Amino acid sequence: MKKILLITYSLLLLLNGYAQENNTLQNTAQKHLSLDEILATIQANHPAMKMYDADIRSMDEAAKGATSWMDPEFAAGFYQTPYNVSKWNSMDGQPGMGMFMVSGQQTFPNKKKQETQSKYMEAMSSVEKERKNATLNDLFADAKQNYMEGIIIKKKLAVVLQNEKLLGFMIQNAEVRYKNGLEKLSAYFKAKAALGNLTNMELMLENDWKQNQIKLNTLMNTDKSIEFSIDTNYTIKEYAKETLDSSYLKATRSDIKSIDKNIQLTYLQQEAEKAKFKPEFGIKYDHMFAWAQQPWQFSLMGMVKIPMNWSTKMYKANIESYKWKAQSLEQQKLMIVNESTGMATGMQSEIELKKKQLKLYETNIIPALQRNYQSTQLAYEQNTEELFMLYDAWETLNMTQLEYLDQLRQLLVLQVSLENILEKRS
Repeated sequence: MKKILLITYSLLLLLNGYAQENNTLQNTAQKHLSLDEILATIQANHPAMKMYDADIRSMDEAAKGATSWMDPEFAAGFYQTPYNVSKWNSMDGQPGMGMFMVSGQQTFPNKKKQETQSKYMEAMSSVEKERKNATLNDLFADAKQNYMEGIIIKKKLAVVLQNEKLLGFMIQNAEVRYKNGLEKLSAYFKAKAALGNLTNMELMLENDWKQNQIKLNTLMNTDKSIEFSIDTNYTIKEYAKETLDSSYLKATRSDIKSIDKNIQLTYLQQEAEKAKFKPEFGIKYDHMFAWAQQPWQFSLMGMVKIPMNWSTKMYKANIESYKWKAQSLEQQKLMIVNESTGMATGMQSEIELKKKQLKLYETNIIPALQRNYQSTQLAYEQNTEELFMLYDAWETLNMTQLEYLDQLRQLLVLQVSLENILEKRS
């Protein structure tokens, strides 16, 4: 009767243990964080986001002054006044010499120049906005990868803890048999060593989870020592073939949009340089306060600033430079699209392979090894198999379960990488 109860209990542990979601974190007061909550916290708290927000605000504020005028210039001082002070006074009916003059001048900016400069400065922040989105996409990818690895760590811990129990029952049973002279020592000590290895693996996995928590806390810009639990549910997603083409990437990738905005910015810079060929006008007014019988006088002059051949070489060089810069950015965009399309297509192919491999594990390999272990355990309890055979069946099942989780981890990491390329955040 005792043997039947032992067999029944161990079989229940084996069948239910693999699917069991076992929370290995001991602190019951830990808060629970979903992936969406972590991503939202990163978007709100990460210093990089605040840095981009400040840069964007700085550019937008600077753009407000693009249509301002040049400062007026004022001057005051003596005008046509001799050094000989005695000549300042009138003598023999002749007026004295010298005047005190105040002067002011204002340059009127060319409207076309101001319009092109204003468009350029207003467009500068649009590049930073797309760069911010691209950086956020990379931060999300890091967070999702750490989260998925955390899921695998917790599932491995569940498998390890369950197999520790099974191995413990196996060792206890062997110790009873050894006392009765029915068991060989070699397989018993091998099982004891395996139990130690499982304990060591458990410690390593718990440390890996702590490292993952630190990484996630760092991404969220929170206290690195905060502990939390996560969901162990995951979704294997399907992506249609059309989402992997170049037109989709051009429409969704923030780094590609950033290059497009930079190209537009380059053309605006080119237009701003062309506008420098436009003349600028100004006005200058001088007023002379005379003394010693001299009349007050004034001077009113219009001014024009005309770019000449010898002064426009820099403008022409900059215009040509911006033309080639735009072409360079176009090629950079094509390079990124080409590489990203190739990487996405390759990842999609590898993901399909991983799905097929995991299905084999789930429908064929693991169920067969579970039945092998169950039948071997039953035969061992009936004294028709030795401990070595039972241990071998257990070891094969344990290793295969961990291999399955390693394959699952690779699939989830590939999925995160593909979502990073496609810039899918949910």
